[in-house]
Amino acid sequence: MRHRHRHGIHSLRGGLTLANVALLALGIIVATGVSLMGMRHYLLDQVDAQLTKTRDSLGSSGLTMRDIDSLSALAFVRDRLVSPTDERPKPDSIFVGVDTRGKAVTVAGFAPTGTQLALADAVDDPRALAHDSEPHDVIVHDAAYRVTATRLADGMYVLFATSTDGLHKGIAKALRLDLAVGTMLLSLLACVTLFSVRRRMRPLEDMVETSSAIAEGDLTRRVPSSHHPTQEVEQLRLALNSMLHQVESAYRTRERSAAQLRRFVGDASHELRTPLSAIRGYLQLYDKGMLRDPAERKRAWDRMNGEVDRMGRLVDELLTLARLDQQPELRFRNVDLSRLVRDAAEDLRAQQPGRPVSVGADGTLLVHADESGLRQVLGNLVGNVRTHTPAEVPVTFGLERVDGVVRLSVADEGPGLAEEDAARIFDRFFRAGGGAGSGLGMAIVQGVVAAHGGEVAVVTAPGAGLAVTVTLPAATHAVS
Repeated sequence: MRHRHRHGIHSLRGGLTLANVALLALGIIVATGVSLMGMRHYLLDQVDAQLTKTRDSLGSSGLTMRDIDSLSALAFVRDRLVSPTDERPKPDSIFVGVDTRGKAVTVAGFAPTGTQLALADAVDDPRALAHDSEPHDVIVHDAAYRVTATRLADGMYVLFATSTDGLHKGIAKALRLDLAVGTMLLSLLACVTLFSVRRRMRPLEDMVETSSAIAEGDLTRRVPSSHHPTQEVEQLRLALNSMLHQVESAYRTRERSAAQLRRFVGDASHELRTPLSAIRGYLQLYDKGMLRDPAERKRAWDRMNGEVDRMGRLVDELLTLARLDQQPELRFRNVDLSRLVRDAAEDLRAQQPGRPVSVGADGTLLVHADESGLRQVLGNLVGNVRTHTPAEVPVTFGLERVDGVVRLSVADEGPGLAEEDAARIFDRFFRAGGGAGSGLGMAIVQGVVAAHGGEVAVVTAPGAGLAVTVTLPAATHAVS
């Protein structure tokens, strides 16, 4: 089942996109503000430099108002001829003479124009303006100007003003252009970020889908690898897949353990029920007086003793397995395994004199192990041979030390096991073909060997006999 995820403003994708767009917008605003302020400052410096140069030139010339009448009269006449009314276009530069009180004066016999009067009214104190090194901003007929003043030789003042409307209009156009370009860049960044984040976030979405599938029961699902993974996401994917593998393994192990436990309880109940039923039956016969013949009573008594012994052995083996499951502390010391192998072979010869037994365990070979546990391993292996193979089948005991480990082998030439039976040989209460024995011997062998840090391997086939190999760590010193 595929889960669809809705991506809103509160998602990681939306958050990253908004963060990128916000950062770029902040950068554009700051860059635009700095650039426009720098441009305005530069242009105003150009205007101020021109005004200051004109003011200084006129101030140092030593002219009086009368001396400049001829120069200003020409400009005055030109303005009147071009636009005789007060509604003529606003000039870029304004020149007006004023007295010490700041009132516009007549120049060359012509009265000041409305623009000149407005400039004179906009300047409160021409004396202070003349002494100030920097021009000032004024508004003349709703238009912005930069104005400065100079004092003539006769004590009169001349005001110079240059319009800055063009400058401000240029800055406004530049601002609109920057906003348009910035908006386009923000839109482009948002699209690119959405696409990039979507591609980068795809592995995380795969993780969510995989987790959802596993929650629904599909424990085999894993997070697939993306085509262009980032290092952190790839590390997360590998860690998550490893965790999922462990979870699946633990789940499978738990299910297998639960099934084995159920089978174990059932088998144990069955194994104990059989001797108990037999004993109960003979006791009922004895209680009802049906065992009058001494021979019958003797046979019943022997049979009950045999079943009691069987239950005793079964309980002892179950206790042994229970202790092995609890990982008991074994008494480790250097043990001569060659001697134990020769003893086991002698026991088998004594029990079955007609069985050919060969032993390859000469000298001394030490292992660091629990002697009673090793004797139990050999006893169970010999018991399996004695119980499940004909008495005339040859048996071979082998012992060798190779690459720091000791290998003990017990091989017979009996009927062997089928593949499916060999796979269950270490299961508790498993008996191939329903044969004799409790079915716990090989489970005990595996438990004891595992407690020693070793391994047990079985090689068998139908008609090819059975070879059991026990691998144990060798002792620090071995003598052969």
